[in-house]
This record gives sequence, C-alpha cells and structure tokens, in this order.
Amino acid sequence: MPMREISKSVEDIESEAEKILEEARIKANKILLKGKEEAKGILSSQLPMDEVKTECHQIVRNAEIEADKKDKVTTNKAFEIITNADKKTDGVVKRIVSIVIGQS
Repeated sequence: MPMREISKSVEDIESEAEKILEEARIKANKILLKGKEEAKGILSSQLPMDEVKTECHQIVRNAEIEADKKDKVTTNKAFEIITNADKKTDGVVKRIVSIVIGQS
C-alpha cells in the first residue's frame, strides 16, 4: 500500500473522528437547550418557586450528565478509530520497509 494511500486512510479516519465529535457536541448542545427550554417553561408557570428551581436544576443537571456521557462515548470512538489507524499504518510501514530492504 503506497504511503499516499496510507496517509489518505489516516486522514479519512481522522476526519470521521472529527465528524463524530462534532455530532456529539451538537447533540449535547441540543440536550442542554431542551433542558433550558423546559426550565423556562416551568419558571413561567404558576408553581411554587422552590419546587420550580429544584426541578429546573435537576433537568439541567440531567441534560449535562447525558451530554457528558454522549461526549465521552463519542470521544472514545474517535480515539479508537485513530488508534486503529495508527496500528494499521505501523504494520503497513513495516511491510513496505521489509519489501524495500528485500526481507519479504
């Protein structure tokens, strides 16, 4: 496998990892926005303020926890993709070197 192909494969994998991370950020932001919107709706209702504030904080906290979980999962997937690319690249480079020096 030529070095250009290896480099292109690694670039493709890194690009895919970046897309996954960006999707996770978008989902996390949507979750947080939804939590804030729900909190605003609760605040605008005629409920006792202590209950509203408690529920608001809980909704926002749950949204943050969910966003963090999704971000961690996506980050782990991205690192896994990059790690696998590095392993594959190392193997291909070793194979090319052995062919070039006549050890194949």
